[in-house]
Amino acid sequence: MKFFWMIAFFLLQDTEAFLMKNAKVKLCLQASPMNGDLLLEDCNPESDFQDWSWQGDSLMNHGTQSCLSMVGANRLQTSLCSSVGYTRWDCSNSLLSPLGSSQGYLVANRKGVALNSMGGLKAQWQDVADRSVCEEKAAKAEQDRYFPAALASTHVYGHTAGNMTLALGIGQEELEELLWFFRREDPSTWNYSVLALSFVAFILGLLLLAINIVRNRKRKIHMYREAVQTTQQAELEAKQALMPVQEYSPAELQKQEPVLQDQRSGEVVVQWKDGTVTSLYTEI
Repeated sequence: MKFFWMIAFFLLQDTEAFLMKNAKVKLCLQASPMNGDLLLEDCNPESDFQDWSWQGDSLMNHGTQSCLSMVGANRLQTSLCSSVGYTRWDCSNSLLSPLGSSQGYLVANRKGVALNSMGGLKAQWQDVADRSVCEEKAAKAEQDRYFPAALASTHVYGHTAGNMTLALGIGQEELEELLWFFRREDPSTWNYSVLALSFVAFILGLLLLAINIVRNRKRKIHMYREAVQTTQQAELEAKQALMPVQEYSPAELQKQEPVLQDQRSGEVVVQWKDGTVTSLYTEI
C-alpha cells in the first residue's frame, strides 16, 4: 500500500498545474511578480507565472504562490491566499465567476482581465489542450480524495495529520514514514559531499594512471634488454660457427713448447699439417 502511494505521487505531483488561455484572444493569464497585476501574454508552458492550479475553490499561481483575488468592485489581481481580498471562484461551462456573487464573469479585455456580466468567448477559459478549466477543477477534486497535499510537504500539523490518516486509510506511523520519504531540505550538504567524492575519485584515477604508465615503461625496457641480449647471443653463436676450431692434445702442446722456445727473433717458421715445425730459411 505504501509503495502504491509513492508511485502515484511521482506520477501525479506535476499534473495539477495548467495554463489559463482565453478562448477569444488565445492569450494566457499571467501573474506579475512585482505588483500582483494580471496580464494576458503569449502562452508559455515554461513560465511558472502562467501556471495555475485549483486549491479548493481558489486559483493559485505557481510563480507568485498567490491566489486570484478580487480587490474592490471590479479590480482583479493576485494576493496572498490568506488575505482579505481572497476570492473563491465558481466554474461552470468554462466560465469563472466569484463564488456567491452576481458581479459577472472573468473576461479578457485590452488591459488584462475584468468582471463583466456578458458571457461569450471572452469569458471562457481553457488550458493549452482546449480543455475547460472546470474539468481541471473536477480532476483536482478527484485527485485530492486520494492524494492530499500533505504528502508533498513535511509541514503538517497534528490535527491535519489525523485527518489525513483517516482519508488515506493508513496509520500515523506509516504516514510519518511517507512524509519523511518526501521531505524537502537544503541539498547543499549533499552537493558538497558529491563534489568532494568526485575530486577524490579524480585524484585516484590520476594516481592509477601514473602507476600504469610507469609499469608499462618498465615492462618495455625489460623486453628491450632481453631482445638486445638475445640478438647479441645469436650473433656470437653465428661467428663461432664460422671460425674453425683446432684442437690439440696435451702431448702435442708439450712437444711444440720446446720448439717455440728455441726460436730466435726474426726467424720465420712454418708449421706443417702433421704438426712439425721447421724454419723457412736454414742457416748456410
